Amino acid sequence: MDRYFIALDASLQNDLFKTLKEYFEKAGIEPPHFYTQRKDRNRGFFEVGWLVPLIKDCGVSARWLMTGVGSMFAE
Repeated sequence: MDRYFIALDASLQNDLFKTLKEYFEKAGIEPPHFYTQRKDRNRGFFEVGWLVPLIKDCGVSARWLMTGVGSMFAE
């Protein structure tokens, strides 16, 4: 989950999403669930579907997200 938040922050810093609101809409995330999960990683709101926009729209490597192996962004 730490890699997920790192990749999301990098995607926002690189303007791959203009706002978190845009990301929430693409991922179908309820903002309170996201903020609660970010604050307390053990809360259980996280869903694998949250990764899809990072992989599909931002080019984040699924392999890196799941295993930590390789580069954060797919080549």
